[in-house]
Amino acid sequence: MQPVKGIALKLCSVLLFIVMASLIKATAQHVPPGQAVFFRSLFAMPVIFTWLALRGDLSTGLKVDSKLSHFWRGFVGTAAMGLGFAGLGLLPLPEVTAIGYAAPLLVVIFAAMFLGEPVGVFRLSTVALGLVGVLIILAPRLTLLTSETVKTTEAVGAVLVLMGAVCAALAQIYVRKLVQTEQTSAIVFYFSLTSTLLSLLTLPFGWVIPEAREAGLLVLAGLLGGAGQIFLTSSYRFAGASVVAPFDYASMIFALLIGYFIFAEVPTGRMLLGSAIVIAAGVLIIWRESRLGLKRSKARSGMTPQG
Repeated sequence: MQPVKGIALKLCSVLLFIVMASLIKATAQHVPPGQAVFFRSLFAMPVIFTWLALRGDLSTGLKVDSKLSHFWRGFVGTAAMGLGFAGLGLLPLPEVTAIGYAAPLLVVIFAAMFLGEPVGVFRLSTVALGLVGVLIILAPRLTLLTSETVKTTEAVGAVLVLMGAVCAALAQIYVRKLVQTEQTSAIVFYFSLTSTLLSLLTLPFGWVIPEAREAGLLVLAGLLGGAGQIFLTSSYRFAGASVVAPFDYASMIFALLIGYFIFAEVPTGRMLLGSAIVIAAGVLIIWRESRLGLKRSKARSGMTPQG
Protein backbone atom coordinates (compact mmCIF):
# COMPACT_ATOMS: atom_id res chain seq x y z
CA MET A 1 0.00 0.00 0.00
CA GLN A 2 1.14 3.57 -0.79
CA PRO A 3 -1.19 5.84 1.23
CA VAL A 4 0.44 9.13 0.15
CA LYS A 5 -0.10 8.30 -3.52
CA GLY A 6 -3.66 7.16 -2.83
CA ILE A 7 -4.42 10.41 -1.00
CA ALA A 8 -2.96 12.54 -3.80
CA LEU A 9 -5.11 10.75 -6.38
CA LYS A 10 -8.18 11.20 -4.20
CA LEU A 11 -7.60 14.96 -3.90
CA CYS A 12 -7.33 15.28 -7.67
CA SER A 13 -10.62 13.46 -8.07
CA VAL A 14 -12.27 15.72 -5.47
CA LEU A 15 -11.34 18.86 -7.39
CA LEU A 16 -12.54 17.48 -10.71
CA PHE A 17 -15.83 16.25 -9.26
CA ILE A 18 -16.70 19.55 -7.58
CA VAL A 19 -16.11 21.44 -10.83
CA MET A 20 -18.22 18.83 -12.62
CA ALA A 21 -21.00 19.31 -10.05
CA SER A 22 -20.97 23.06 -10.61
CA LEU A 23 -21.41 22.51 -14.34
CA ILE A 24 -24.34 20.16 -13.72
CA LYS A 25 -25.89 22.69 -11.34
CA ALA A 26 -25.63 25.40 -13.98
CA THR A 27 -27.95 23.33 -16.21
CA ALA A 28 -30.18 21.80 -13.51
CA GLN A 29 -33.10 24.23 -13.92
CA HIS A 30 -33.69 23.03 -17.48
CA VAL A 31 -32.02 19.64 -17.93
CA PRO A 32 -33.47 16.65 -15.99
CA PRO A 33 -31.06 14.75 -13.73
CA GLY A 34 -31.36 11.53 -15.74
CA GLN A 35 -30.31 13.35 -18.89
CA ALA A 36 -27.41 14.97 -17.02
CA VAL A 37 -26.29 11.48 -15.94
CA PHE A 38 -26.35 10.43 -19.60
CA PHE A 39 -24.08 13.29 -20.70
CA ARG A 40 -21.74 12.83 -17.75
CA SER A 41 -21.40 9.11 -18.45
CA LEU A 42 -21.28 9.12 -22.26
CA PHE A 43 -18.65 11.83 -22.59
CA ALA A 44 -16.49 10.28 -19.90
CA MET A 45 -15.72 7.39 -22.23
CA PRO A 46 -13.48 9.31 -24.70
CA VAL A 47 -11.30 10.31 -21.74
CA ILE A 48 -11.09 6.69 -20.66
CA PHE A 49 -10.20 5.45 -24.15
CA THR A 50 -7.48 8.10 -24.44
CA TRP A 51 -6.13 7.06 -21.06
CA LEU A 52 -6.08 3.41 -22.13
CA ALA A 53 -4.28 4.26 -25.36
CA LEU A 54 -1.61 6.26 -23.53
CA ARG A 55 -1.09 3.34 -21.14
CA GLY A 56 -0.95 0.83 -23.99
CA ASP A 57 -3.84 -1.09 -22.45
CA LEU A 58 -6.43 -0.60 -25.16
CA SER A 59 -6.48 -4.28 -26.11
CA THR A 60 -6.37 -5.75 -22.61
CA GLY A 61 -7.74 -3.07 -20.29
CA LEU A 62 -11.41 -3.91 -20.79
CA LYS A 63 -11.33 -7.58 -19.85
CA VAL A 64 -13.38 -8.47 -16.77
CA ASP A 65 -13.74 -11.42 -14.43
CA SER A 66 -17.17 -10.61 -12.99
CA LYS A 67 -19.65 -8.80 -15.22
CA LEU A 68 -22.32 -8.96 -12.52
CA SER A 69 -20.11 -7.14 -10.01
CA HIS A 70 -19.52 -4.39 -12.56
CA PHE A 71 -23.25 -4.10 -13.14
CA TRP A 72 -24.05 -3.68 -9.44
CA ARG A 73 -21.25 -1.16 -9.01
CA GLY A 74 -22.69 0.71 -11.99
CA PHE A 75 -26.22 0.50 -10.64
CA VAL A 76 -25.50 2.01 -7.22
CA GLY A 77 -23.11 4.54 -8.76
CA THR A 78 -25.73 5.66 -11.26
CA ALA A 79 -28.30 6.00 -8.48
CA ALA A 80 -25.83 8.12 -6.50
CA MET A 81 -25.24 10.39 -9.47
CA GLY A 82 -28.89 10.81 -10.32
CA LEU A 83 -29.90 11.59 -6.75
CA GLY A 84 -27.03 14.00 -6.32
CA PHE A 85 -27.75 15.80 -9.60
CA ALA A 86 -31.40 16.16 -8.60
CA GLY A 87 -30.32 17.68 -5.29
CA LEU A 88 -28.09 20.20 -7.06
CA GLY A 89 -31.17 21.74 -8.64
CA LEU A 90 -32.85 22.21 -5.24
CA LEU A 91 -30.06 23.17 -2.82
CA PRO A 92 -26.95 25.41 -2.80
CA LEU A 93 -23.73 23.77 -4.00
CA PRO A 94 -21.92 24.02 -0.62
CA GLU A 95 -24.89 22.44 1.14
CA VAL A 96 -25.09 19.57 -1.32
CA THR A 97 -21.36 19.06 -0.83
CA ALA A 98 -21.70 19.16 2.96
CA ILE A 99 -24.57 16.66 3.08
CA GLY A 100 -22.61 14.45 0.72
CA TYR A 101 -19.96 14.19 3.41
CA ALA A 102 -22.06 11.40 4.85
CA ALA A 103 -20.64 9.18 2.08
CA PRO A 104 -16.99 8.99 3.19
CA LEU A 105 -18.13 8.53 6.79
CA LEU A 106 -20.33 5.64 5.73
CA VAL A 107 -17.47 4.18 3.70
CA VAL A 108 -15.46 3.76 6.91
CA ILE A 109 -18.36 1.83 8.45
CA PHE A 110 -19.15 -0.18 5.31
CA ALA A 111 -15.45 -1.01 4.84
CA ALA A 112 -15.43 -2.61 8.27
CA MET A 113 -18.75 -4.39 7.70
CA PHE A 114 -18.25 -5.72 4.17
CA LEU A 115 -14.48 -5.68 3.54
CA GLY A 116 -13.18 -6.61 6.97
CA GLU A 117 -10.90 -3.56 7.12
CA PRO A 118 -9.71 -2.92 10.69
CA VAL A 119 -11.44 0.07 12.29
CA GLY A 120 -10.57 0.89 15.88
CA VAL A 121 -12.48 2.70 18.59
CA PHE A 122 -10.73 5.99 17.84
CA ARG A 123 -11.75 5.98 14.18
CA LEU A 124 -15.30 4.92 14.98
CA SER A 125 -15.53 7.78 17.48
CA THR A 126 -14.36 10.30 14.91
CA VAL A 127 -16.82 8.92 12.37
CA ALA A 128 -19.60 9.40 14.93
CA LEU A 129 -18.42 12.98 15.44
CA GLY A 130 -18.52 13.55 11.69
CA LEU A 131 -22.05 12.18 11.46
CA VAL A 132 -23.12 14.65 14.15
CA GLY A 133 -21.79 17.39 11.89
CA VAL A 134 -23.78 16.03 8.96
CA LEU A 135 -26.92 16.03 11.11
CA ILE A 136 -26.33 19.66 12.08
CA ILE A 137 -26.18 20.54 8.38
CA LEU A 138 -29.21 18.43 7.57
CA ALA A 139 -31.50 19.43 10.44
CA PRO A 140 -32.86 22.76 9.06
CA ARG A 141 -33.99 21.05 5.86
CA LEU A 142 -35.77 18.22 7.66
CA THR A 143 -37.83 20.25 10.14
CA LEU A 144 -40.66 20.82 7.70
CA LEU A 145 -43.36 20.22 10.32
CA THR A 146 -41.92 22.64 12.87
CA SER A 147 -40.69 25.53 10.76
CA GLU A 148 -42.77 27.56 8.33
CA THR A 149 -39.66 28.90 6.64
CA VAL A 150 -38.50 25.54 5.37
CA LYS A 151 -39.55 24.90 1.80
CA THR A 152 -40.77 21.48 0.73
CA THR A 153 -38.42 21.47 -2.27
CA GLU A 154 -35.44 22.04 0.00
CA ALA A 155 -36.49 19.17 2.27
CA VAL A 156 -36.85 16.91 -0.77
CA GLY A 157 -33.46 18.04 -2.00
CA ALA A 158 -31.84 17.22 1.34
CA VAL A 159 -33.36 13.72 1.37
CA LEU A 160 -32.27 13.09 -2.22
CA VAL A 161 -28.70 14.12 -1.52
CA LEU A 162 -28.58 12.00 1.65
CA MET A 163 -29.86 8.96 -0.25
CA GLY A 164 -27.28 9.67 -2.91
CA ALA A 165 -24.57 9.69 -0.24
CA VAL A 166 -25.59 6.22 0.91
CA CYS A 167 -25.45 4.94 -2.67
CA ALA A 168 -22.09 6.66 -3.22
CA ALA A 169 -20.65 4.94 -0.16
CA LEU A 170 -21.85 1.56 -1.39
CA ALA A 171 -20.38 2.29 -4.83
CA GLN A 172 -16.98 3.00 -3.27
CA ILE A 173 -17.15 -0.29 -1.40
CA TYR A 174 -17.82 -2.08 -4.69
CA VAL A 175 -14.81 -0.30 -6.19
CA ARG A 176 -12.65 -1.39 -3.28
CA LYS A 177 -13.69 -5.00 -3.87
CA LEU A 178 -13.31 -4.82 -7.64
CA VAL A 179 -9.75 -3.48 -7.58
CA GLN A 180 -8.68 -6.75 -5.98
CA THR A 181 -9.41 -8.67 -9.20
CA GLU A 182 -10.14 -6.12 -11.95
CA GLN A 183 -8.05 -3.55 -13.77
CA THR A 184 -8.73 0.10 -12.99
CA SER A 185 -9.43 0.81 -16.64
CA ALA A 186 -12.15 -1.84 -16.77
CA ILE A 187 -13.79 -0.58 -13.57
CA VAL A 188 -13.95 2.98 -14.88
CA PHE A 189 -15.05 2.06 -18.40
CA TYR A 190 -17.81 -0.34 -17.44
CA PHE A 191 -19.15 2.11 -14.88
CA SER A 192 -19.49 4.76 -17.59
CA LEU A 193 -21.05 2.25 -19.97
CA THR A 194 -23.51 0.94 -17.37
CA SER A 195 -24.54 4.40 -16.20
CA THR A 196 -24.98 5.59 -19.79
CA LEU A 197 -27.33 2.71 -20.54
CA LEU A 198 -29.22 2.98 -17.24
CA SER A 199 -29.71 6.73 -17.70
CA LEU A 200 -31.54 6.04 -20.96
CA LEU A 201 -34.32 4.47 -18.89
CA THR A 202 -35.23 8.02 -17.81
CA LEU A 203 -35.81 9.13 -21.41
CA PRO A 204 -39.63 8.79 -21.18
CA PHE A 205 -39.67 11.12 -18.15
CA GLY A 206 -39.12 14.37 -19.96
CA TRP A 207 -35.72 14.84 -21.59
CA VAL A 208 -35.21 18.21 -23.28
CA ILE A 209 -33.17 19.59 -26.15
CA PRO A 210 -30.41 21.51 -24.35
CA GLU A 211 -29.32 24.93 -25.52
CA ALA A 212 -25.85 25.20 -27.07
CA ARG A 213 -24.35 26.58 -23.84
CA GLU A 214 -26.02 23.86 -21.76
CA ALA A 215 -24.83 21.15 -24.12
CA GLY A 216 -21.28 22.45 -23.88
CA LEU A 217 -21.39 22.48 -20.08
CA LEU A 218 -22.79 18.95 -19.98
CA VAL A 219 -20.14 17.63 -22.36
CA LEU A 220 -17.40 19.26 -20.28
CA ALA A 221 -18.95 17.77 -17.14
CA GLY A 222 -18.69 14.33 -18.73
CA LEU A 223 -15.04 14.83 -19.66
CA LEU A 224 -14.15 16.00 -16.16
CA GLY A 225 -16.20 13.21 -14.61
CA GLY A 226 -14.29 10.61 -16.61
CA ALA A 227 -10.96 12.00 -15.47
CA GLY A 228 -12.17 12.22 -11.87
CA GLN A 229 -13.38 8.64 -11.95
CA ILE A 230 -9.97 7.44 -13.10
CA PHE A 231 -8.26 9.25 -10.22
CA LEU A 232 -10.84 8.04 -7.69
CA THR A 233 -10.67 4.40 -8.75
CA SER A 234 -6.88 4.47 -8.86
CA SER A 235 -6.68 5.91 -5.33
CA TYR A 236 -8.16 2.72 -3.86
CA ARG A 237 -5.30 0.69 -5.25
CA PHE A 238 -2.82 2.51 -3.05
CA ALA A 239 -4.71 3.09 0.22
CA GLY A 240 -7.57 1.60 2.21
CA ALA A 241 -11.05 3.00 1.77
CA SER A 242 -11.09 4.26 5.35
CA VAL A 243 -7.81 6.14 4.76
CA VAL A 244 -8.64 8.08 1.59
CA ALA A 245 -12.32 8.69 2.39
CA PRO A 246 -11.74 11.67 4.75
CA PHE A 247 -10.06 13.65 1.96
CA ASP A 248 -13.45 14.22 0.40
CA TYR A 249 -13.71 17.10 2.87
CA ALA A 250 -11.33 19.22 0.80
CA SER A 251 -14.22 19.70 -1.63
CA MET A 252 -15.84 22.19 0.79
CA ILE A 253 -13.22 24.81 0.00
CA PHE A 254 -13.92 24.56 -3.71
CA ALA A 255 -17.68 24.38 -3.18
CA LEU A 256 -17.73 27.52 -1.04
CA LEU A 257 -15.69 29.49 -3.57
CA ILE A 258 -17.70 28.35 -6.58
CA GLY A 259 -21.00 28.70 -4.75
CA TYR A 260 -20.25 32.25 -3.66
CA PHE A 261 -18.60 33.65 -6.80
CA ILE A 262 -20.55 31.75 -9.47
CA PHE A 263 -23.97 31.08 -7.95
CA ALA A 264 -24.08 33.90 -5.33
CA GLU A 265 -24.76 31.34 -2.59
CA VAL A 266 -23.95 32.51 0.92
CA PRO A 267 -23.46 29.65 3.40
CA THR A 268 -25.37 29.68 6.68
CA GLY A 269 -23.64 29.63 10.05
CA ARG A 270 -25.20 26.24 10.86
CA MET A 271 -23.90 24.74 7.63
CA LEU A 272 -20.39 26.07 8.29
CA LEU A 273 -20.49 24.74 11.85
CA GLY A 274 -21.59 21.29 10.73
CA SER A 275 -18.99 21.26 7.97
CA ALA A 276 -16.27 22.28 10.41
CA ILE A 277 -17.19 19.37 12.70
CA VAL A 278 -17.11 16.92 9.79
CA ILE A 279 -13.77 18.25 8.57
CA ALA A 280 -12.37 18.09 12.11
CA ALA A 281 -13.38 14.44 12.28
CA GLY A 282 -11.58 13.83 8.99
CA VAL A 283 -8.44 15.58 10.21
CA LEU A 284 -8.43 13.43 13.35
CA ILE A 285 -8.62 10.29 11.24
CA ILE A 286 -5.79 11.54 9.03
CA TRP A 287 -3.67 12.34 12.09
CA ARG A 288 -4.34 8.92 13.54
CA GLU A 289 -3.37 7.19 10.29
CA SER A 290 -0.13 9.15 10.07
CA ARG A 291 0.80 8.18 13.63
CA LEU A 292 0.04 4.52 12.98
CA GLY A 293 2.01 4.63 9.74
CA LEU A 294 5.01 6.10 11.56
CA LYS A 295 4.84 3.37 14.21
CA ARG A 296 4.67 0.67 11.52
CA SER A 297 7.68 2.15 9.75
CA LYS A 298 9.69 2.22 12.98
CA ALA A 299 8.70 -1.36 13.72
CA ARG A 300 9.85 -2.50 10.27
CA SER A 301 13.13 -0.61 10.68
CA GLY A 302 13.70 -2.27 14.04
CA MET A 303 13.24 -5.72 12.52
CA THR A 304 15.65 -5.10 9.64
CA PRO A 305 18.94 -6.96 10.10
CA GLN A 306 21.91 -4.60 10.52
CA GLY A 307 25.44 -5.01 9.03
